[in-house]
Amino acid sequence: MTLSCYEENRTCSAFTSRLSPAADMCVGLAILSVVLLSVLGNGLVLVICYRRRTKMVGSELLCVNLAVVDFLCCVCFYPFSIISSFHHVWLGEYITCVYYGLGCYIFGLCGMFTITAISITRYMKTCNSLVYDVWLEGTNIRIACCATWLVAAVWSSFPLFGWGEYVPEPYGLSCTIAWRGYHTSAKDAFYVICSFACFTMVPVLLIVVSQCLILLKVSRFSYSLSARGIRNNLRYTEKRLSIMFFCVSLGFVIAWAPYAIVSFLFIFHQENLYMAPVGFVFPALFAKSSHVYNPFIYFYFNKTFRRELRCLLLSVWPKLGGNRVDVHITTVHQVPIHIELQERVCVQKKNFGLTRDRTRSKEKYDNTRVLGKSVYTCWGSMSKNTPKTFDKKMNKDSLPDSI
Repeated sequence: MTLSCYEENRTCSAFTSRLSPAADMCVGLAILSVVLLSVLGNGLVLVICYRRRTKMVGSELLCVNLAVVDFLCCVCFYPFSIISSFHHVWLGEYITCVYYGLGCYIFGLCGMFTITAISITRYMKTCNSLVYDVWLEGTNIRIACCATWLVAAVWSSFPLFGWGEYVPEPYGLSCTIAWRGYHTSAKDAFYVICSFACFTMVPVLLIVVSQCLILLKVSRFSYSLSARGIRNNLRYTEKRLSIMFFCVSLGFVIAWAPYAIVSFLFIFHQENLYMAPVGFVFPALFAKSSHVYNPFIYFYFNKTFRRELRCLLLSVWPKLGGNRVDVHITTVHQVPIHIELQERVCVQKKNFGLTRDRTRSKEKYDNTRVLGKSVYTCWGSMSKNTPKTFDKKMNKDSLPDSI
C-alpha cells in the first residue's frame, strides 16, 4: 500500500484516499466480505430467535440485541465505505462523514454495552443466582437493552453540539471521532478522555473480570462434582454456555483492542510526527470483523441453535433432509403390554419362588392381581373390545419396578 495524495491532478484533501487504488479495491472487497457474512450469519440468528420467540430467556434477548447491532451496522453504514473505496474518495464529504461516524460510534458503543450486560448477567446468574434471580427476568433485560441504546445515542450525539467532532480517518475512507481534538480545546479533550476511560476501559474491565470469575466458578463446581464421581448433564450444559459467552466477549475485546490502541496513540500525534495510513487500515478492518464470528460461535457451542437452524433449512429446502422411509404399524392382532407394579420392600421370600409360568398364567385374566398389587395394561392403540379396568388404589409403599 503506497501513499497517493495526488492522482490525475486531483488535490489531496481530508476526504481523499491516502492509499493506492489497488489498496482501496482490496479494502473495499474486505469490507464487502464482512458485510455479506455478517448479514447472512446475524440474519439467520434473528430468524431463528423469531421462530422460538416464546421460549426465549433473558440472556438470549441480549444476544438478539447484539445480532441487531451487527446486522444494522453492516447494512446501514458500511456500504458507504465500500463505495468510497471503489471510487478512491469519500463520497458526500462532510454530511456523509458525520452520518457514518455517528452511526458507527452508536452501534459500536451499543455492542460493547450489550456484551458488558451479558457478562454481568451471566456472573449474577452463575455466582449469585439466589440473590439476583428476580432481576434476571425478561422485563429487566428489555430495560437493559433499551438503556444500552439510549446511553450510546446520547453520548455519541455530543460531537453534534461542539463536544468533539467527527472527521475522516487518516487513510481517508472512513470517519470517526477526532481523537487529535485532545490538543484543540478543553471540551474536545474532556470528550476524548471520557470516551476512552468511561466508555472503553471500564466496560472492557467489567467484561474481563466477569468472564474470568464465571469460568473460575464453573470450573470449581465441575471439579467438585467430578471428585465425588457425580455425572450431571446440567454441569456440562452450563460449562458449554459459559465458554460460549466467554468466546463472544473475548472475541469482541480482541477485535477492537488494536483499533483502540492505535486511536489512543493518535491522541498524542503531533504535526511533526507522521503516522502511516496503513497503521489505521488493518486495525479498522480487524475491528469490523467483530460483526461476523458470533453466529459461528452460537452454532458451535449451542445445540439448540444447531437444531433450530437445521429445522429452518429443512423448511426452506426439504430436499436437504434426503429421502425418508416411513414405517407403518398395522393395528390388527395387537397384543397388550402388561406393566407390573411390585412391592420392593414388603415382598415375602416365598413369593420369589413363583415361576415364570405361573406369572404368565395369571396374566391371562383381566382383573388379575400379582403379589397383591394391581396390574396395569398399556396399549399401542386402544380398541373398543379392550378391557380398561384397573385398581386405582395403590399401596403407598409400592414403587414401579419396570416401565
